[in-house]
Amino acid sequence: IVVVLGKTGRNFAAGMSGGVAYVLDEDDSFAKRCNLSMVELEVVQPEEKGSTEPFELMAHMTRQDAERLKVLIENHARHTGSSRARMILDNWASYRGKFKKVMPIEYRRALRELMAENENRPLAVAGE
Repeated sequence: IVVVLGKTGRNFAAGMSGGVAYVLDEDDSFAKRCNLSMVELEVVQPEEKGSTEPFELMAHMTRQDAERLKVLIENHARHTGSSRARMILDNWASYRGKFKKVMPIEYRRALRELMAENENRPLAVAGE
């Protein structure tokens, strides 16, 4: 998982086959600098009511994007003292929608297949 709070160069995501990036796109120009051959861009949607467990929040890359992103920026602000991160957090309602989620197409497909397999898998019973 990568969070970009500044400008990117051109050809961002070239060859990106896994993971997720959240890119702050303040002037709505990021798509012009992103290599869209293997990824899709999404706007980070408002918070969902979900797990607040750190493992679950970081494990499910197809949901809870706003929560995950905010936690990552909070950690960055706490560990680095970043004034930019603090400003984004202080104005979260207006900044959240300026982030683009960069998601590899094949990675999303693989995650969906894995989730479907896990939903159809019977639970093991202790002692069996």
